[in-house]
Amino acid sequence: MNVYLAKVSKSLCSINTSAMSFNRFKSDGLGNLGSGAGKGGGGGGSIREAGGAMGEREAANEEEYFYIQQRQQVEKIKKDIEFRKAEIEKNIDEITKAKAELDKIGDKQ
Repeated sequence: MNVYLAKVSKSLCSINTSAMSFNRFKSDGLGNLGSGAGKGGGGGGSIREAGGAMGEREAANEEEYFYIQQRQQVEKIKKDIEFRKAEIEKNIDEITKAKAELDKIGDKQ
């Protein structure tokens, strides 16, 4: 029972943490993204400076673009890591074979 409670507690903590990090962008005391110049939305072009729904939509599109870009970069890094792991394994196998051949040569002498 204690193990189950620990797992549930851990998952609830991670949910609360992710919710808090999301809320950090929504309400940081400066206003919402895209809410207009001087209101925390900042001058990101005429649409964002005007604020309103279009400014919020533009800010959301920008956030989505960077999220997708970051996710693609992470996937590329993961693929690169997997490739390098395979190369390392191949090199280890070659080293092992070379050591075995050296041992055979050493035994013959």
